[in-house]
Amino acid sequence: MQTIQVSRAPAVSPITIRERIGSISTGEIISVLKGDITGLHIKQAFSIEVAEEMTANFIRNPGLKERKDGVPGQYIGASHYRKDAATYFAESESARPFVEDLFSNLVDPVRGLFDALMRELRNQGIELRLARSVHGQSNICCALRWSGTATYALEPHDDVAQVLCAGSDYELPAVGNNTVVALNFYASMAEEGGNLRIWSHKPTVADRKSQGVESTGYPYSTSYLEAVPCHDFQLKAGDIALIDGGFIHGVTRQSGNGKCRLLLHSFLGFARPDLVLWWT
Repeated sequence: MQTIQVSRAPAVSPITIRERIGSISTGEIISVLKGDITGLHIKQAFSIEVAEEMTANFIRNPGLKERKDGVPGQYIGASHYRKDAATYFAESESARPFVEDLFSNLVDPVRGLFDALMRELRNQGIELRLARSVHGQSNICCALRWSGTATYALEPHDDVAQVLCAGSDYELPAVGNNTVVALNFYASMAEEGGNLRIWSHKPTVADRKSQGVESTGYPYSTSYLEAVPCHDFQLKAGDIALIDGGFIHGVTRQSGNGKCRLLLHSFLGFARPDLVLWWT
């Protein structure tokens, strides 16, 4: 007898979105880490003058590279995506001066947030530190400019698959069993589009297998997500966004005034109840 497999519709999971104007609080970040908030958008969270200087530092930075991992874009720093630990940490070490150059003569909002969160978590008996191995240590962020030209500048994906499948040489897989938080500081935005879109679907291992993205979480097809509700974050330079990266998310097509969509990006999450890791 022939067995016919029926494609299962994606399960819809509720999402909790919080958006407001002003400075970000460590309590809100911890709420995202604990899964109480799915998406957090803080508007005008850091100075537009700092954002413009970081953008200028990115454009003239000698460490600017084109991604060659199947995800179209340019970057400064290092990404663990589809890399073994030795390669990732070696790239992190070599890119460190270029990452530091992004904040040349500036008050660094990423380091400021990291230090404030570290103090707050320490008060709760929790350590926050950069991910590390015998090969080196992560940078505090990487700078990314997505350049996809189809429906999405960055195709729909989840961040958990790449963490769970990172490999035994990493500390990261333990974080994949908790909330993998994606943290973005927006230094520049296109005039139109470039929205961060999050769908009300947190795929399981079985879902990823059905879509052929078990080890990468990238990309999910638009047809797979067609019936799933979504939310768009309308972003501007100076904004900060944090999301539960286990939910499928992507970046809408961008156009307009010639400005690039530039973000400073990090991941963070609980590896143990007493340890939060931060990496790129």
